[in-house]
Amino acid sequence: MDTTSAQQSLWLKSLPAPARPTLRGEHVYDVAVVGGGVAGLTAALLLKRQGLTVAVVEADRIGSGASGNNTAKVTALQSTVYSTISSRHGEPTAKSYADASQAGVALLARLVREEGIDCGLRHAPAFTYAFTPEEVGAVEDELAATRAAGLPVSADADLDVPFPVHAAVRLDDQIALHPVRYLLGLAAAVDGDGSAVFEHSRVERLHDGEPCRVDTGEGSVSARRVVVATHYPVFDRGLYFARLETTRSYCVAATLASGEPPTGLAISAGSPSWSLSAYDGQLIVCGRGHSTGDPAGSPYEDLEAFARKHWDVEAITHRWSAQDPTSYDHLPMIGPYLPGSDRLLVATGFMKWGLATATFAATILADAVAGTPNPWASVFSPHRLSLKSLPDLLRMNASTGLDLVGARVKPADASSSDDLPAGQAHVVRDGLGKMGVYRDRAGELHGVSLRCTHLGCLVAFNAAETTWDCPCHGSRFDVDGAVLEGPATRPLPRREPK
Repeated sequence: MDTTSAQQSLWLKSLPAPARPTLRGEHVYDVAVVGGGVAGLTAALLLKRQGLTVAVVEADRIGSGASGNNTAKVTALQSTVYSTISSRHGEPTAKSYADASQAGVALLARLVREEGIDCGLRHAPAFTYAFTPEEVGAVEDELAATRAAGLPVSADADLDVPFPVHAAVRLDDQIALHPVRYLLGLAAAVDGDGSAVFEHSRVERLHDGEPCRVDTGEGSVSARRVVVATHYPVFDRGLYFARLETTRSYCVAATLASGEPPTGLAISAGSPSWSLSAYDGQLIVCGRGHSTGDPAGSPYEDLEAFARKHWDVEAITHRWSAQDPTSYDHLPMIGPYLPGSDRLLVATGFMKWGLATATFAATILADAVAGTPNPWASVFSPHRLSLKSLPDLLRMNASTGLDLVGARVKPADASSSDDLPAGQAHVVRDGLGKMGVYRDRAGELHGVSLRCTHLGCLVAFNAAETTWDCPCHGSRFDVDGAVLEGPATRPLPRREPK
């Protein structure tokens, strides 16, 4: 019998019940790190090893964001990333990305070993494979691009999967692990000796002065440097919202009645992509990505159907999703938040490969704080100008403009919520504006303003996640308006449904 669980990642069930303390009162540290994911905690540990005191300030729980809702793959082979980077920026930039990604994989493994972190780390080959004959060309292009970038790849279609593979790129000695246990180990290494990790402490304001200061609802941290490692930058400066696109992707974990899940870390080269891995005997299938704020269809059902078609599935045990920002020119943005500033630093745009990318990003951030030259800093500077990618930048912002205007002229779904079925949502008029209304399984109505508190776009309902998502810049809210994901930091105002 299928006992499908609630929508929680396979990894987050490992969070200990007692949370770390909430930030209260005024504190002073050398560095404040906003965000308790891989980028923030790795940077914090490297900075602490430099002899600095560090405060990590997390809005929810450690690993509750993208770092605890991923595929658990740590690899320098990343779908068709290298052919994309090579075509946009040339082979030298692709080589820098390859070198940095390999360094990220190696550093993560070293930190696990040095800190004695029990996270089930195992080494496995990674694959980019052709699920259909039409994907063979993309795989061949990626093989050529990865070889030119210096990755020790091979052409090897011998994946242990129960369906034909038409071609594949293989990179050995990559990593799978339990990401939340890894993050808890990093947090334990950061905490103490003058440094601290705070949870349930959403940063609402940032003062970029001497010293800098971050404020939550109940406390503040003053520091000489601030690292913003919130995955998507949460402060409206530097125009990051105009240079990033957000997408959501979905995962299911399954126990098998017979057979074995794949040992390799694989992702198909086409669209839709099928990402495959395993943990502790369970099959993990991920994919079905879409732009945030677009109707998602039935992503979990699609992933489950794929798993059942190819494996003898006993039960779907977990469902989860994550959101990823990609920059307009398909390179991460790591370095000074603003041009010419050395007090405020940022890391974003990890393109769905954050376990490796966030780890090497942390080395760039730590070197920036220490004033140490880093070989990749200029390549990934947030303030580079990518002329070849300017059409993509214009397209992204034209699309945002259409979302901003189009949602306002679209008529409401109904004039009242009397006939709204349980488990569904719709849009009704609210004076001169619009209200989003959701009826829960118990029949209770939940109403919120549709105007995103970031820059005023109108949010759309994501039925797969039971959330209100902003199509412009990726902010997400629950049915009562609470912020689930930035850049918004304030909740949607509650409304009384008619």
